[in-house]
Order: sequence, then structure tokens, then C-alpha cells
Amino acid sequence: MAALFRTEMAKQWLRRRTYAILGITVVIPIIIVIAVKANPPSLTGVHDVEGRFTAFATHTGLFVPVVSLDFMSQFLLVAIVALFAGDAIASEASWGNLRALLTRPVGRGRLLVAKAETAAVLALTATALIGVSGLVAGTLAFGWHPLNLPFFGAAGHQSQLHVVANLALASGYVLWGISAVAALAFMVSTMTDAPAAALFAGFGLYVVSQILNNISSLDPISFVFPTHNQNAWISLFDGRGPTGAMLTGSLIQLPYVVVFGAVAWWYFRRKDILS
Repeated sequence: MAALFRTEMAKQWLRRRTYAILGITVVIPIIIVIAVKANPPSLTGVHDVEGRFTAFATHTGLFVPVVSLDFMSQFLLVAIVALFAGDAIASEASWGNLRALLTRPVGRGRLLVAKAETAAVLALTATALIGVSGLVAGTLAFGWHPLNLPFFGAAGHQSQLHVVANLALASGYVLWGISAVAALAFMVSTMTDAPAAALFAGFGLYVVSQILNNISSLDPISFVFPTHNQNAWISLFDGRGPTGAMLTGSLIQLPYVVVFGAVAWWYFRRKDILS
């Protein structure tokens, strides 16, 4: 199993597309640093969370990856994760490689697990690069200082270790919060030879969930939507710390992942692979 996983990872690292996609996660935080450095926001009159975090970034580069994670998690990171998951099986089918892969002494179940693990590692790498790139660029531009803004109360007093630890937790939460999207994209990837279809299916779930989550009449059942608590990680940086919303947001992903994963397993093991 380990050898199969290494083979799949090696295939991904030989693709220029992988470097192009991961490059986006490195470049975006740098662009944010340039924009904030060129036009520093003022803390005066800032009431929204995003504006406050951007203003915090001018006091310490440690908040640049927080701003970057907030920006990327709304669209680009979702698309990247859905792309990695949706490409896993469908790309092999589109190239006509699936039949050749399964002629080797490799079971379909083992291949499916290796593909899922590879997609997960790439998604984890993309998320981690947002934080690393933001930390490096932010520190170079604004320094490695603790946050010390007394007039913001608890949110204005955070040590370097505190911010970095919360950043790691927030990154993990954001990535896991996209797992339902990734699971659907992966499931559709086993059913089609068009990677774009799997990508759009996964991203479509995200868009539909966001739309339904903003319909007030559905508030009583909105907790079942996979993106309902998407931004709950913000509490880590505004003085509240981990909240029940983060726990709820984490748990709601499980049924989606289990169901979509089970259907992918069931379908792929019975799929008639002709090409």
C-alpha cells in the first residue's frame, strides 16, 4: 500500500499543473502583503472582522496568513481542493490508464484509497503553503511581533506562539471544512472520465450550501449544510477561542464524507472499465 501511495504521489509531482496550482497558494499571500504595504488600512472605524484582521497585519506579519486564509477559504482553496479530489480517478479514465493500472496486482479498493490519500496530501500541502507563505512574506514586511493593541481588548493581546498555534488550528479547521466538497468531487470522479465534471460537482455543493445557508427561512435546519460554520475559526483570533460552532462545523462533515466515500467505494469496485 505504501509503495502504491508513493507511486501516485510521484505522478502528481511530475505534473506541471500541480506546481502551478500550489504556486497560487504561495503567490496570493505575497500579493496581499504588497497591497497592504502599499495602502495600509486604519484601525479607526473598522468594525468588520476582515478589516480588523487586515489592520492587525500592519502591526505584525503574523496576521498576514490569517488574512490570506480568510480570503482563500472563500473561493480559491475550495476550488483547489475540489480539483485535486475530482481529478483523482477521472483523469486516469480520460487518459485511458485505468485498465492498465488495474492489470497490475493492485486491487480497486487499494487504488481508490491511494488516490484519496494523494488528493488529501495535496490539499493539505496547498493549505499549509498559504500559512507558510503568509508568515514569511508578512514577517519580512511587518516584522515578527506580538499583537498588542489594548483598545481591542483580548483580541488585541496575542503572543507570537498564540497566533501561530491558532493559525495551525484554523488551517486544519478550514481544510476539514471543505472535506464534504472534496468527498463529493472524489465520488463523481469515480463515475466519469471528465475531471471538470467532478470539480464542478464538488464546487456546486459548496455554492448550493452557501445559497441555502443564506435563506433565513431555512435557519432551523441550516446546521446540516456543510458550509454553515465555515467561518467559525474566526473566533480563534478575536479573543473568544475555540467555540461550539467549530465543533459543530467539524462534526457535520462526517456524514457527508462517510456517505460520499461509501458510494465511491461501492461504485468503483463494480465499475465496468473498458478503456
